[in-house]
Amino acid sequence: MRAYLLLLLVSAAVTYLATPGARWVARRTNAITAVRARDVHLQPTPRLGGLAMLLGIVVAVLLASQMPFLAGVFQTGPQAWGIVGGAVIVCLLGWADDVWDLDWMTKLAGQVLAAGFMAWQQVQLTSLPTPDWLFITSSRISLFLTILVVVVAMNAVNFVDGLDGLAAGLIAIGGSAFLLYTYGLTQQATPENYANLATLMMAVLVGACLGFLPHNFFPSHIFMGDSGSMVLGLVFAGSAITITGNVDPVSMGATLSGAQRVPLFIPLLLPVAVVLLPLLDMAMAVIRRLAAGKSPFHPDRMHLHHRMLALGHSHRRAVLILYVWGAVFSFGVAALVLWDWKAVLAGLGVAVVVALLLTLGPLRTRGRFLDDDVATGSHPTVAAAHPAHPAPTTPRTPTAAPTTSAAPTLTTHEGRHR
Repeated sequence: MRAYLLLLLVSAAVTYLATPGARWVARRTNAITAVRARDVHLQPTPRLGGLAMLLGIVVAVLLASQMPFLAGVFQTGPQAWGIVGGAVIVCLLGWADDVWDLDWMTKLAGQVLAAGFMAWQQVQLTSLPTPDWLFITSSRISLFLTILVVVVAMNAVNFVDGLDGLAAGLIAIGGSAFLLYTYGLTQQATPENYANLATLMMAVLVGACLGFLPHNFFPSHIFMGDSGSMVLGLVFAGSAITITGNVDPVSMGATLSGAQRVPLFIPLLLPVAVVLLPLLDMAMAVIRRLAAGKSPFHPDRMHLHHRMLALGHSHRRAVLILYVWGAVFSFGVAALVLWDWKAVLAGLGVAVVVALLLTLGPLRTRGRFLDDDVATGSHPTVAAAHPAHPAPTTPRTPTAAPTTSAAPTLTTHEGRHR
């Protein structure tokens, strides 16, 4: 575990130190999120944080390739470099989208290209932990499912990236649960060697998120942009795909039956649990927009994070509560490996009740918990919702975009395609 913690810290440190440089590149290439009527940020903000996150991941993986402990991971196949290469492709794609505003077909083609590159480098779904353990014997079906999983994961993270620190924090929390699970699974499967590709990639992914959060948490100085959200989704999906080959259904499931087989489904359940909030958000958005006769990529103000703000939560508290929900789902599923499913279910029920109280309870109406920049009522929506804080006569207006400061609604900085 010490080697993985070292790689996590290296990824975090490199990302943290490289983020100011990414902000400089964003300004030089005009990758800036302007202030719009539906945004909460008050000044144009750079959105190339994904460059710093990618650099942190690449440096940490390069270091891992030189560590004797992890030598076997790089000698058994090109999967590690396949995930890194795919991350480079989608980061460049996101950079181009942030600068030139690519149409959705071009963006989707780039995502498929990155996922296909990973599959070409042997990062493919070969089995699914179904009740009878489904092995995928068709190379075409394996390729299709791999690309589908990777593309869905990238877009799910992209959809949920709507509040400062939300996407990075959710992936850091869920990735930590997945990291602990894969490490424990490796201990059981190969007690003589704890080296594992999924654990390695999860460690560097969590590190990149933690290194970026100090720059991205409210009030954010830089957004990760599509270059960051797609990198997070691709690396997570690649890690989840590689772990499916590390579970031996014969040795682990042959003597188990009924409820005892529940842990065998963790490779399938845990990745879904980690990105459950992003997946729900994306599915609801697609259904909502198609039902209204609009494009699935048409932006609106009905995402989960918008609903949290509409409930009366401040920006910062909405993010923290969504962190709680992410932890409930991720660690709840991971706990099935250590404890009886009945005990886990009982604990999960208690955790869900606590999360519901935080979401719908009295905290959402307490003005003393509002963020510093809106507690004074400088934002018209806040002033309307909290009469105790009337809006000042002259609202605070960003010099870069004076015509957009008096936005009629408190919303988020979500991307153009969400």
